[in-house]
Amino acid sequence: MAPCKVAFSMMTMAVLIQAASCATYNVGGPNGGWDLSTDLQTWASTQTFVPGDSLVFKYAPFHDVAEVTKAGYDSCSASNAIQSYTDGNSVVKLSALGKRFFICGITGHCSGGMKLEVDVVSAAALTPPAAAAPPAPATSQAPFAPPLLGIEPSPTSFTEPPVGDLGLDLVAPAAPPHQQSAAHGPGLRLFTAVSLVVASLWAWAL
Repeated sequence: MAPCKVAFSMMTMAVLIQAASCATYNVGGPNGGWDLSTDLQTWASTQTFVPGDSLVFKYAPFHDVAEVTKAGYDSCSASNAIQSYTDGNSVVKLSALGKRFFICGITGHCSGGMKLEVDVVSAAALTPPAAAAPPAPATSQAPFAPPLLGIEPSPTSFTEPPVGDLGLDLVAPAAPPHQQSAAHGPGLRLFTAVSLVVASLWAWAL
């Protein structure tokens, strides 16, 4: 049942598309017509005809319309016309693919320019191609940030290697002896004074 519904839907859509694409063309219009003064071939080259379109030939009583073969078109002969019209407002349905040929059967009119060749093409050829699917998004990655000139790196981003790793045997120079004595002298004297005070208090307490 489901395949039938799908097929019916597709057929309906095709019919609707064809109906929407059908058009009616006034031959030679809007500024001309089926006559000797209109450049009918230039007009036809600016149109696109598909199955279902219609051509409307409007003309004066001293003209007619004859649909002919390619040979009749080239020789301007309507003696073996496929169809002839003389009503002055002739409608021709373009129901099939391929080229159609029309001339005016009045002597001298076809050679004077009253001839028309139309090419009926498939409506599917006029449908624009479907848009390509957008590419899949790339895997998210942290953007690369180039180093900025003139900015010092963060202190945490660099660990200073030990001096020994640099291949340099650097030893801090020892302080001169008199500087070491000066540094420890006041502390020694303070310790001696405190010791004497404690000893005196201890003796007094006894």
